[in-house]
This record gives sequence, C-alpha cells and structure tokens, in this order.
Amino acid sequence: MTSQSGGGSRTGGTPAPRGGRAVRRATEFDVAEARKAFFLMVGFIGLIWVIQVFNWADHYHLDFDYGIVPRSIGRLPEILTAPFLHFSWDHIEGNSGPLFVFGFLAAYRGVVKFLGVTLIVAVTSGLAVWLFQGNNEVTVGASGLIFGYFGYVLSRGIFERNLIDALAAVVMALSYAYILTVAIPGTPGVSWIGHLGGLIGGIASGWIFRTRRGTPGRAGPSADSGGRPPGSTVAVPTTPDGPRADLYKELGDLGL
Repeated sequence: MTSQSGGGSRTGGTPAPRGGRAVRRATEFDVAEARKAFFLMVGFIGLIWVIQVFNWADHYHLDFDYGIVPRSIGRLPEILTAPFLHFSWDHIEGNSGPLFVFGFLAAYRGVVKFLGVTLIVAVTSGLAVWLFQGNNEVTVGASGLIFGYFGYVLSRGIFERNLIDALAAVVMALSYAYILTVAIPGTPGVSWIGHLGGLIGGIASGWIFRTRRGTPGRAGPSADSGGRPPGSTVAVPTTPDGPRADLYKELGDLGL
C-alpha cells in the first residue's frame, strides 16, 4: 500500500403534503450516491490493475516514464499519473484494499466532491514528493490518495459534526493499522513525504468541501425587502381549486 521509491422548515400554515416525498427523495439520492461511489471505486481499482498488467508486461518501464522525479521540471505533470502506477504485485495488492475502503467512504456522500478531493490530494501528495523527496529516485503508488481520503473522511466528520464519518475513518484506520506504521520517516523504500502531503490535502479538502450550515428559506436576523419581520408569512387570497393556487403556494413556500 506504500508509495515506494525505485531503486427548510415552514413557519405557520399547513404542512405541505409533499414533505414526505421530499424526504424520501433525499434518502433515495443518498442511496444513489452510495451506489455510484461503489461502482466508481470498483472501476478505479479495476483501472489500476489493468495498468499494472501493462506495466508488468513492459518490465515496469511505465513507472520510470510516468513516475515522479524530484525537482525535475519536465516530470512535474507526472504528479497526476504516479498514483495509478505501482512497482510490483505486492505493492498494488497492499494498496487496493484500503484504497477501495477509504475511497468509498470519501465518495459516498457526493461523487462530484470526491473527484475534487482526488485532484487536490494528488496535487498535494505529488508536490510534496516533487519538492521535498531527498533523492532522485522515481516515486509511484496510490498511498498518497489513501492517506488523503482518510484525512478527508476524518476532517469531514469533524467539520460537519458528523460522528458517523469520524468514527468510520478511525475504525477503518485501525483495521488497516499498517498504513500508519509505514508513514513513519525512515521506513526503507517508502515515501512518507507523499503520505504526509496526501494527508494534508485530505484535511484541507474536508474544510473546502464541507457542507455549509443553514437551511434554505430560513429567515435572517433582519426584516426582508418587503418590510416583513423574520419568520412572518403572507396570506394569499385564493381558493384551493383556483387557477393560480399552485403558483401562490410555491411562492408562499419560498417566503415571497
């Protein structure tokens, strides 16, 4: 698994009958996102294994052509390709389990956010290696992403006060305890700098992509532009079967 170096609620009024359907839609959306996250990670793992087959057949030349070489300007773009490459079958086998688990935990609350997190983590992890790695050896591997996803899930749980996410990150980290041991500086053949860079990127992503608190349509502390006090509603004179009843109802829901 290690990166290795090569040699709104309404105020007043009657509750809308559609509220239950809205809650169900939100739940279904979460399930749909989890399903997309699962298949996304299956595809991701499948992709790096297919690349590994070609890499192995080419005697691992892809590692040296598309891995990170510290402080080489011409090799800077490789910070985006190195996470897809591995030095050996043991290397990719060790990475695949935690990559799938932490990747799924990072993606199941929003696949679009997950793609943004992946980009940020790949850049921070790759740049850390490119800038601070102490030798000119090639570095590849998905370990930076693993640490980044772990940092993202943990920080997301903290920033959004979601105990489930935070506990899930800790429990899975303990399950893959060896990923913490290889992050210790001095482990032979391991780019702990890449792990640290990924972790920092994941924590930063938890802050960047955190859910802003506040319910849409909630009244602010001051009166609105029509001079109505916060939380007030306007009665619209219409009959339930009137031609504009639905329109007035929607405007009332929006507080207009």
